[in-house]
Amino acid sequence: MEFVLVVERARLFDLSFPQGFVAAARDRAAAADRLARIRRHAFFVERRKAEQDSSWKQIIPYVVVTRGDSLLLLERTKRQGEARLHGKLSIGVGGHVNPVDRDDERPGDVLLEGLRRELAEELDVAGPVELRAAGFLNDDATDVGAVHFGLVAVADARRAEVKIRETELMSGRFVPRAELIELCRRERDRFETWSSLLVDRLDDVLASDLSLEEVFAARA
Repeated sequence: MEFVLVVERARLFDLSFPQGFVAAARDRAAAADRLARIRRHAFFVERRKAEQDSSWKQIIPYVVVTRGDSLLLLERTKRQGEARLHGKLSIGVGGHVNPVDRDDERPGDVLLEGLRRELAEELDVAGPVELRAAGFLNDDATDVGAVHFGLVAVADARRAEVKIRETELMSGRFVPRAELIELCRRERDRFETWSSLLVDRLDDVLASDLSLEEVFAARA
């Protein structure tokens, strides 16, 4: 039984429901407030229940990995547990925040620890990686998106070697930005929804110069 971090939709958004990607750099105070709301009101609940209740938003760290002008493009294999993901393309590495990410000595870092754990579980990274806070991702247009809320970060891996850990479940390669944009234009249905929304705003996603630690540590 898996427990995941959630926030009541009303406490996260009030009466304003953003759609798509929201860049943190455009309004740092609003970004800090959003994270503060998550920390103040988040709690863990059984994932099976969370998937069926859109009044809760499951918090999902979602990391875009870059190397110079290229981005890591992932493709799900048919060995993935969920059939809807077979053959899907993604530019995000991430997943749920779980109780294991909670550290009573550093209670404010559960989001950052969850992000780092998910990145380490998906990728074998040898070398330094610079993490930046990009923004937030919300998609209420789909059933899956309606119960999730993304914390989008960028991992600059230009000085690191990056490998996929579970190659039977996923393959990956670095793709030039222009090629990625064109691929999404031609084969949008192959992309996971969140990834296609980020490709639409790729300049904003990659432009952030906000330190991940500074943004996550901020208090509104």
